[in-house]
Amino acid sequence: MKNKTVKEKSSQKVLKFLKKNSLHKKDFAQMIGVTLSYVYNLIDESIPFSTRSSTLERIATVMDIKPEEFEEYKIPQEPILEDDSVAMIKGLLKKKKISTVNFLKSFPRKKRVYIVDMLRGAYPLPIDFKELQMIGQTLGLSKNDIFNLWEDRMKQVLETNGMNIQSNLALVNAMLDCARKYIEI
Repeated sequence: MKNKTVKEKSSQKVLKFLKKNSLHKKDFAQMIGVTLSYVYNLIDESIPFSTRSSTLERIATVMDIKPEEFEEYKIPQEPILEDDSVAMIKGLLKKKKISTVNFLKSFPRKKRVYIVDMLRGAYPLPIDFKELQMIGQTLGLSKNDIFNLWEDRMKQVLETNGMNIQSNLALVNAMLDCARKYIEI
């Protein structure tokens, strides 16, 4: 007789996670960008578990697991490119032993889906300094470290939009020096 392993249903994985982390279904729904009734329907299996890649990736990100752990997940055709800064943020979460759920709870509810999408590789670090500062402060980064992240992100945006940083180094440095003074670093 062959020894057959029974895979845990995706809905049961989510339910166990919610119980283990004392996470209310409403908070979970907000973190993954769906309605509360959708989460209830997923868990009680009144609808099939999602096969939408972005939803499964958000669920997996919040649960700190790989999306491939859900049998419904199909690897997307387009690769997800992870920004070095986002990888650093994820590394800091692990180093400081901050769970994704606790990290997400430190942000206003309306920002949580964006942070989840950033962590799963759908968005880069925000360019808005105040938003980046909120992320940095949650991780215990110094003002200087936060500024360095912002500077790297700003240069990335400028290059992506056609600016040759080396050819315009004096202008870029003047802009960054002005920003440093404004932020008081």
